[in-house]
Amino acid sequence: MKTLVAGIGNIFFGDDAFGVEVAGRLAGRALPDGVRLGEYGIRGIHLAYELLEGYDTLVLIDAVPMGQPAGTVAVIEVDMDDVVSAGDVGIDAHTMSPASVLGTLGHIGGRVERVLVVGCQPESVEERIGLSAPVAAAVEVAIDEVVKVLDVLTSVTTVGKEP
Repeated sequence: MKTLVAGIGNIFFGDDAFGVEVAGRLAGRALPDGVRLGEYGIRGIHLAYELLEGYDTLVLIDAVPMGQPAGTVAVIEVDMDDVVSAGDVGIDAHTMSPASVLGTLGHIGGRVERVLVVGCQPESVEERIGLSAPVAAAVEVAIDEVVKVLDVLTSVTTVGKEP
C-alpha cells in the first residue's frame, strides 16, 4: 500500500499554516515503508500530479473549520464519491482547496481510493505569519494522530483487515 501524507496551507495566513507546520515536524521522524511525506503549502496542482504516481491513501494535514474550539484536532474520512460527483475542478496552482485538488485529480485521470484529513480548528486565518497559541499547541497532537493513522494503515496492510 502506498500512502502520501501531505501538509497543506498558506504560511501567510496564520493558522492556515497548520498542515505545513505539522509536515515540517514530521519530516524528522521515521515513517513506515510505503509512506511518503510532502509539504505542499499552496501548491495544490503539484499535489494532484503527485497523486498520479499511484497512491492508495492520501492523508491530508490541514486547518479545517469544524465549529469547534480553536486547536481541536480531528481525523475525518472523506467520501470520495461525494468529491468526484461535486466535480470541483478550480485549477489554480496556488489556491486549490483539498476538494479542488481531488476534483482536479479525477479530471486528469487519477484517483486515490481513500482520503483521511487530520484537521485542526483554526482560531484565525487572517493575514499574518505564525500559528495562534491554541493551534500551535495542537501540532504535537496532530503528529500523534498522523502516527496513529499510519499505524492503522500499516496494520491493515500487514494483517489484511479494515480499521
